[in-house]
Amino acid sequence: MRAEQWKVFKAAAKFQQADRVPISLIMDSPWIPGYLGIRHIDYYFDQDVWFQSNLRIVEEFPEVIVFPSWWVEYGMAIEPTAMGGKVRFPVDQTPSEYPMLFHLEDLDQLAEVDPQMDGLMAAALRQYRAQKGRIFAAGYTIPAVAARGPLALAVFLRGLTPFMMDLMDNPAGVHKFLAYTTNATVQWLKAQAEAVGDSVESILVLDDIVGFLSRKHYEEFAHPYLQKVFSSFPSSWVKVYHNDARIDPFLEDLSKVGFDVLNWTHKLDINEVRNRTGGKICLMGNVSPLEIGVRGTPEEVKAATLSLLQKTGKEGLILSVGGGVSPGMPGANIRAMVEAVAEFNSQ
Repeated sequence: MRAEQWKVFKAAAKFQQADRVPISLIMDSPWIPGYLGIRHIDYYFDQDVWFQSNLRIVEEFPEVIVFPSWWVEYGMAIEPTAMGGKVRFPVDQTPSEYPMLFHLEDLDQLAEVDPQMDGLMAAALRQYRAQKGRIFAAGYTIPAVAARGPLALAVFLRGLTPFMMDLMDNPAGVHKFLAYTTNATVQWLKAQAEAVGDSVESILVLDDIVGFLSRKHYEEFAHPYLQKVFSSFPSSWVKVYHNDARIDPFLEDLSKVGFDVLNWTHKLDINEVRNRTGGKICLMGNVSPLEIGVRGTPEEVKAATLSLLQKTGKEGLILSVGGGVSPGMPGANIRAMVEAVAEFNSQ
């Protein structure tokens, strides 16, 4: 994104702007390579392909605030490789992660994550350092860095079913595990911010696994660790939490976590989310990413976007899809969302 776009996003996130609704989309590797007709493996590991791909996207959709903007990511492979997980890279798909922590007790054998040297974290940091000058020279900025959250990292290492069983069978072990993954999340975010430099004043934390919990388990195993992540960064920063899984059991608790912006599922009505979070969180959403974003016609996308906007005011909202841009979403449908936002803002 450009610096002026970041000012708009930040103002909306901090409830400092109410005259218009910005449009921002999480555009990353599940969508970009397919849209541009390039191989995933080239997008991940050819730095010039990565730069030119991101440049094409921001130039093709200049009205869209791409978030987090110039994101160095390899699907969801970076964090697992730094913690001992196994990752496979198909030529033309996002990578697959394979849990390697077969026994929770083996956690004691894992060293603390060092982003400067461990796994693909080291490669990503190098890419940020190598590319940031080129990005800034092209007239763009990198205001945000991103990481998967503590529960997502735990599942990368342990697997979803074993982790969910651990919650019941070994809660003390899970707390020790989450302390480890929380530290990994914080250290990874800080390392990226240091590599990019002073332009960074925002974090994006993605953790859908939280949405698999009951409220009781959320309060014990998610809330304190998410709080730890967000409280590790300055209060002036814009803090964005992505969870497009099931969050309705603990909606009332989310306003106490410490983030500014919630990117959530399209399956929850925006007014219900706003009411149950007390209007304290800026909402980033929530047009259906698949049924409307991918499968809808531009006319249907525009109508759905306008319908969503008309249910809300212009304050505390960043128009987006309910999650990230899904693979296969046509450019025409993104432009239909842009047209709807422009029409709504002109009223």
